[in-house]
Amino acid sequence: MPFYDDDGNELNPDLYPLPSLCLSCKKKDDPKEEMLCTMNRLDQLGEKEFKCFAYEPISK
Repeated sequence: MPFYDDDGNELNPDLYPLPSLCLSCKKKDDPKEEMLCTMNRLDQLGEKEFKCFAYEPISK
């Protein structure tokens, strides 16, 4: 499924590195969460700080 920014430009999530918060999240490899996580990441491109309210640490 393609993703687009507000101007209609297609965004390829593979071209943007995962924020460190995502790397330590237990939902990172969950196929049911993939679309929401990707949309959250792409929505915050260019922001100083990445925020995710669905974050759950791997070691809980």
